[in-house]
Amino acid sequence: MKNSKVMNSFKDAVSDIKNGSTLIVGGFGLCGIPEFSILALKEQGTKDLTVVSNNCGIDNWGLGLLLANRQIKKMVASYVGENKIFERQYLSGELEVELTPQGTLAERIRAGGAGIPGFYTATGVGTPIAEGKETKEFNGKTYLLEEGIVGDFALVKAWKADTLGNLVYRRTARNFNPLAAMAGKITIAEVEEIVEPGELDPDEIHTPGIYVQRLLLGTNFQKRIESRTVVQV
Repeated sequence: MKNSKVMNSFKDAVSDIKNGSTLIVGGFGLCGIPEFSILALKEQGTKDLTVVSNNCGIDNWGLGLLLANRQIKKMVASYVGENKIFERQYLSGELEVELTPQGTLAERIRAGGAGIPGFYTATGVGTPIAEGKETKEFNGKTYLLEEGIVGDFALVKAWKADTLGNLVYRRTARNFNPLAAMAGKITIAEVEEIVEPGELDPDEIHTPGIYVQRLLLGTNFQKRIESRTVVQV
């Protein structure tokens, strides 16, 4: 179809992600992660990546696969507690880490996608987060200057899309994905279902297709759970 953004190969979709690229990756924990794009990138072997994401997956899934393969040079994240490989690489000096408060990280990505180069926030004032950053007072209160983030590529996971790249996310899998989709110069979206234009209710579209350049249909998503908790009643 004319103007369709659908691609047939994850390998082809990530083929121009070069060494040293900056990636913004959607997901929260393992919920809503672009698992097939990550697997394709692992297979490709691209190295020296700067990855911006809420966290870095777990040892054997998600972004943890790229970490174990030593493809990530720098990680910008708000939480890193589920990955022992992450800990080892950071303590050994192999991995550069920029820890960012979760709300600040979300806003940095959103700002980048909106074309806003920086903003002021009170979060982190008086802590190590503030080291080396510009501060300014507003109404007698100190704020930090934080910079927006733009990625060379964004990898996101959605539930449903039309062929023009309009995306709908499902429940908590929405998380960082809409922000990531906005902030990539090239956004690669993997979805569970693709429909024709006009089949999605315009009021239910979360990410307009203008933000999406490449669209792929995934099958048999694993949707792993980080930690199962069983409550005895």
